[in-house]
Amino acid sequence: MNPRYEYRALLACDIADSAGRGEQRLQEIRRVLRSALSDSLGLADLDAADFTYVDTGDGCQLVAPAGLSKARLLHPLLPELGTRIRGHNRQARQDAQLRVRAAVHAGEIRIDPEGTVSGAPFEALARLLDSAPLRNAALAGTTGTPVAVILSQHFYEEAVGHGYEGLDADAFTAADVRVKKYAAQGWLWYPGSPVGPRADSGGESHAGEMPAEPGRRNVEQIVQASGNSTAFAVLRGNQYVRHNDRGTQR
Repeated sequence: MNPRYEYRALLACDIADSAGRGEQRLQEIRRVLRSALSDSLGLADLDAADFTYVDTGDGCQLVAPAGLSKARLLHPLLPELGTRIRGHNRQARQDAQLRVRAAVHAGEIRIDPEGTVSGAPFEALARLLDSAPLRNAALAGTTGTPVAVILSQHFYEEAVGHGYEGLDADAFTAADVRVKKYAAQGWLWYPGSPVGPRADSGGESHAGEMPAEPGRRNVEQIVQASGNSTAFAVLRGNQYVRHNDRGTQR
């Protein structure tokens, strides 16, 4: 039998700071992630048996079934995942807590007769997952973000801004992704995070002034919207991290 090529949506998860915890703790948090994903799929009315699950050691890759709407791979699945992980962290020991970085992409993949999956979309997915903007986003907040997500430009264009529930374009922040030879724009998202004010909201334009760039938010606006004095943003190619009212530009 020959391999077949199919267009599929892809989700990759990686446990932040998993190294150095020892084998027992690593296995424990791996089980927590898989259980949280399984529960979240069920709550999102998705059947885990329909997904191909690839274990990556300190994370996983999910290959969605053919024809699944891209929006359903985001909401309510990822907010539910964040809720499950946040609940676990409230009860767990410090060395058993976890934060998850997630990347979402879609493209034509190769499926071998035995079910092995491969192809260029997985390389892009891995680069997004390893990107500095997503790594920094996972550190937001005093104890980190339960789930920080980055979407590829392709996935963002096809899933966000089309009126799907929970996918308000204002909740996403553009980010420049550069990992090895991969360079592209991605879109950061914190499921369940407050939507910040648009740059052009709350006031009228005055004569002679340039109109505000639609859909863009500055760092102060995002900090005010988050309510915890911590925010991450990438605006016009610059990365910013703000912690407890002390700004650092990187």
